Amino acid sequence: MIRINIWDGGSMSTSETPVKQLDRVVIRFAGDSGDGMQLTGDRFTQESAVFGNDLVTLPNFPAEIRAPQGTLPGVSSFQVHVADHNILTPGDAPDVLVAMNPAALRANLADLRPGATIIVDTHEFTARNLQKAGYAADPLATLEEPGNALEAFQVHPVNLTGMTVEAVKEFGISRKDAARAKNMFALGLLSWLYGRPTEPTVTFLERRFAKAPAIRDANLTAFRAGWNFGETTETFAITYAVKPAPMQPGRYRNITGNLALAYGLVAAGVRSGLPVFLGSYPITPASDILHELSKHKALGVTTFQAEDEIAGVGSAIGASFAGALGVTTTSGPGVALKSEAIGLAVMTELPLVVVDVQRGGPSTGLPTKTEQSDLLQAMFGRNGDAPVPVIAPQSPGDCFDAAIEAARIAVTYRTPVMLLSDGYLANGSAPWRIPAVDGLPAIEPGFATGPNHTKADGTEEFWPYLRDDETLARPWAIPGTAGLEHRIGGLEKGDGHGDISYDPANHDLMTRTRAAKIARIADSLPPLVVDDPSGCSNVLVVGWGSTYGPIGAAVRQVRAAGGKVAQVHLRHLNPFPKDLGEILRSYDRVLVPEMNMGQLSLLLRGTYLVDAIGFNVVRGLPIKAAELADTIHELIDAASDTPSRREALR
Repeated sequence: MIRINIWDGGSMSTSETPVKQLDRVVIRFAGDSGDGMQLTGDRFTQESAVFGNDLVTLPNFPAEIRAPQGTLPGVSSFQVHVADHNILTPGDAPDVLVAMNPAALRANLADLRPGATIIVDTHEFTARNLQKAGYAADPLATLEEPGNALEAFQVHPVNLTGMTVEAVKEFGISRKDAARAKNMFALGLLSWLYGRPTEPTVTFLERRFAKAPAIRDANLTAFRAGWNFGETTETFAITYAVKPAPMQPGRYRNITGNLALAYGLVAAGVRSGLPVFLGSYPITPASDILHELSKHKALGVTTFQAEDEIAGVGSAIGASFAGALGVTTTSGPGVALKSEAIGLAVMTELPLVVVDVQRGGPSTGLPTKTEQSDLLQAMFGRNGDAPVPVIAPQSPGDCFDAAIEAARIAVTYRTPVMLLSDGYLANGSAPWRIPAVDGLPAIEPGFATGPNHTKADGTEEFWPYLRDDETLARPWAIPGTAGLEHRIGGLEKGDGHGDISYDPANHDLMTRTRAAKIARIADSLPPLVVDDPSGCSNVLVVGWGSTYGPIGAAVRQVRAAGGKVAQVHLRHLNPFPKDLGEILRSYDRVLVPEMNMGQLSLLLRGTYLVDAIGFNVVRGLPIKAAELADTIHELIDAASDTPSRREALR
């Protein structure tokens, strides 16, 4: 028994309620795209972050601005996994579903684990809504009958809309506006059920609706009414508690991948001393980076919302030519449009960060769903031999570090860099330990300051394509600097002097030199960290990008069951780390999980001649850890039937 705070309309009172301790819980809020499920899930997430839980989220919403109301395509959901220990994924199967209408129930029912709790808004289970959701009969009407469609679950029918409207009628708002507060009623109920702190939501509502007092008070009242409903009725005879998770000392905040990436670009500007220029055209799911960076003019950031994708990247290249850190953000369709300009940056050898927040394709594809299908586009999607470095963050918080790394490579090696995030990282969130600015890596632009070549007659001049011995990078000369005049453009350059050249031997030399410059980046990369506690695993799981979480969770499950498996995760995809080939050849089976049809598998096979086995999922959703764990078990069993390569190497 513990003491639980409740509202009695404004003041606080206390009551005793039985509490069951949980180590983790996965909750999904689902409803129509106008029901505020993203806001509801985000507020529950913020409450859990303040409480100290570890958490991972999965927002999932339609691409349409307003999908047909009450239909399956119009269902929007937000899943949050909270725990008292370190977790890596938003969870494979929800333990709790809050369904605001029949479509939300039907669209999400198959994902639930047996015995899961379902809270449904009975007000919306009308004949019309049931028909739009594809139900021939009301599933709530037969709950007491044996063999009913929901018998595998704990179902709690609650008139969320009706009670919300009744609770807020004193504020004189329309019934439509009153009904819209039902998401706050649901949030209050779940906050009570799982012992969440309420102050963050109260403060949020007071600030968000400060200019609309009636709406503010209605939402606050609905939130409090949901809490009190849970406490004062016998619908829920027990509450649940998830203790805070142990974390390293430091200051934390909950952060999404797009926000972390934006902060990383700001930090890169600070650590390099360069102004940051973002030239971008809005596109889902990358637009939030533009929105966030536009707020930071005081930190030397300039944003330009261009008229199209080509103008966005063109302006960023121009900014780099002028001595700024040029950045452009987009998703897969935008990368296709930017490809010629990226090739121009390869030829001119100017720093440029190209952020591709990947989504389902091809063409318009699945704008609000996640995928990893742009890797080969990033590697080869330009005419001619035009290699560029490719890096990928592994978590929402890691987007911050990946942005700094992309800027470091771009500035140090004078090259465009492809940074491959994705929709899952962009919109998902997790706790992030705020780093000290002084502890971030320094980035040295090393601008050219004077002539660098002596002519035969003894006079000095500036050659824009002389190479640094270590990096093979060319000088970066700011326009207007006396004595540093030089040609620039998309035509082939003569070695060293940079004049236009059509000489066959020079073109061969420059093509090989540009490729060698990118390959030399591998010299600056740290050794890969192979997670292989037993030291005698025969199966290696290789991942990149946002598959880090599902792979890590699957590997934990396999090890907990007694299986021996190793894991390595790649941030740098071009060039590969120098020790990757040796690591791959040390294992009998190499499994490569990806949210595509096998793009990294293809690169590993072609580069290292290893039999990389793909685990490929293209559902617009993250890989499920349990499904991956089953495949790993199968590979371990198969590897045990053959002589060990690791033993042979010893």
